[in-house]
Amino acid sequence: MISKTIAAPAFHTRLEGANAFNAPLRQRGVTLLELMVGLTIGLLTIAVAMGALMVSRGVSGTVSDASDLQQQAAYVYRVIGQQLRQAGSVKLELDAKNQDPNRDATLAQTLDRYKVIDAAAPVAFETNATATNPVPAATDALNGTATSVVIGFRNYKEPSFAEPAKGMRFSNCLGENKGNALVTSNFTLNAVNSELRCIGDNPPAQPVARNVANFQVRYLVQTGAATGIPQLQYFNTVPATDWGRVQGVEVCLVLYGSEPIDLPPGTSYTDCDGITTVDMTALTGTRARRMHMVFRNVYQLRSQGLI
Repeated sequence: MISKTIAAPAFHTRLEGANAFNAPLRQRGVTLLELMVGLTIGLLTIAVAMGALMVSRGVSGTVSDASDLQQQAAYVYRVIGQQLRQAGSVKLELDAKNQDPNRDATLAQTLDRYKVIDAAAPVAFETNATATNPVPAATDALNGTATSVVIGFRNYKEPSFAEPAKGMRFSNCLGENKGNALVTSNFTLNAVNSELRCIGDNPPAQPVARNVANFQVRYLVQTGAATGIPQLQYFNTVPATDWGRVQGVEVCLVLYGSEPIDLPPGTSYTDCDGITTVDMTALTGTRARRMHMVFRNVYQLRSQGLI
């Protein structure tokens, strides 16, 4: 009988003594080249992320700037429009016993028909021409130049108002109220501070909008009435005797933003006069590299021709 001895290999799970120092090390680190490659890839990733973040912020700032300019323009036109819609208005005389006996019968009959109107006495554009209640001058309703406009109307106490002690519902651009006296709002551009300001019945002026590059006013004057073919014509200035013939007011506003933007060569806009081209890349100071937006609105004066 032949016997075989199978020798099983010996597995050592632990080396002790001097043999422990002779065991080969199995841990490995990265080489310098591998470290440099990893750092380069990491830096490139960070650079791409930062670039995307800056582009996103620039787009967001531009959109926010445009939205801010539109909101400012909407507010300015709401304030100016509120005053222009009241320009020249006075209380409609509804009481027949207060009529001036020297007035012609036709107007007296007209006022008599108005007695059916509610006692709240709505604002209208006729009044008794008496010593205590004279017909307002046309310049009280509207006056101004190409760079400013003064708007006025006559306020009155309203018995149905919630505060009878005050009793006046209408006020100027600053919220001031003078009762039956002439209430005025003077809109003008302060070029030094680039602000559109409003002066009420008393100084000082208060800003209505900031970052205003231009504020221009044109007046629609009715001409040719004597010929039977009346026409409307734009004027930058109006003679003192012709304010009663102004039928409308055009207000142009140029606003600029606060965020610097990249402007391609030749970027421009057309100014309020409709002719002048403004090169935005040549602007300096606070307007340099800024978004510019031009706004324009026309208001019809319902009171003119009736005062």
